[in-house]
Amino acid sequence: MIKALLALRRHARMKRLALLMAMWMLCITPAFAADTAAGSLMSLAGAPDVRSASVLILDETNVSVLYQRQGSVTTPIASITKLMTALVVLDASQPLDDIIEITKDDTNTVKGAHSRLPVGAKVSRGDLLHVALMSSENRAAHALGRSYPGGLAAFVRAMNTKARSLDMHTAHFVDPTGLSGGNVASPLDLAELVVAAAKYPTIREFSTDGVHSVPTARGRIEFRNTNPLVSNPDWHIVVQKTGYLSEAGRCLVMKTVIEGRELVIVLLDSFGKYTRTADARRIRKWIESSVHGAPATAVAGVPAEGK
Repeated sequence: MIKALLALRRHARMKRLALLMAMWMLCITPAFAADTAAGSLMSLAGAPDVRSASVLILDETNVSVLYQRQGSVTTPIASITKLMTALVVLDASQPLDDIIEITKDDTNTVKGAHSRLPVGAKVSRGDLLHVALMSSENRAAHALGRSYPGGLAAFVRAMNTKARSLDMHTAHFVDPTGLSGGNVASPLDLAELVVAAAKYPTIREFSTDGVHSVPTARGRIEFRNTNPLVSNPDWHIVVQKTGYLSEAGRCLVMKTVIEGRELVIVLLDSFGKYTRTADARRIRKWIESSVHGAPATAVAGVPAEGK
């Protein structure tokens, strides 16, 4: 159902009437109205004051797109890539207790990527996956791809195959870390990725863990989540991933529950260190004020494509 709606949204400008008919057939009544003549979102609480360049808010509970800005535009996605990396690893059923050694092949000096895992460290596949999702560990993600049957090239092919199976038509992957600007997707396709990732208990657990300690020969290394919202008891986050790359800006995707609604939030190309989490807080406030302030007879509508 979600895939069908998102597919319709990709043709929103040409087939807006078809989408409204599909929503009527599904008996969906979004609590938000759109001024389609003006071509902009009009909610009962006003549009969310978000600063990220690309935004998508999907209400999975009602199968409706609440707001989007450049939702169909393909853009670099940085370490959001690691959600796809996790899907491929888990789909392959590779044992999570297998030990993998970090090698020089896992380093990336061109991008100056930071890593706390030293070359020579021997770490379980499960721990590598844990810190790749939670702390965006680049050497961990690369080692996961390198240790895949057939090696890194086979892993990247599997990433793109998985993307096609999820109907992520704009997505393309060239490495498992997200350090390449060649890893791209639209916010609409990243919503598909988040929905798929949320179905994996391991991804839900690892991506929302606050702290994780990895044993190495040099002692235990403690990693912390790159998303401060997971440690906030006021938030119920089901799955999440952050990302940063100069080509992509700061990014955040997550599935969360707000006012009983299961929401998928995609925030791409945020400027500054705190904008993406501040945008998430502004979206939450927008949802809460809309739910509490909207009358029972809200007008059904679909937000127009962002400029």
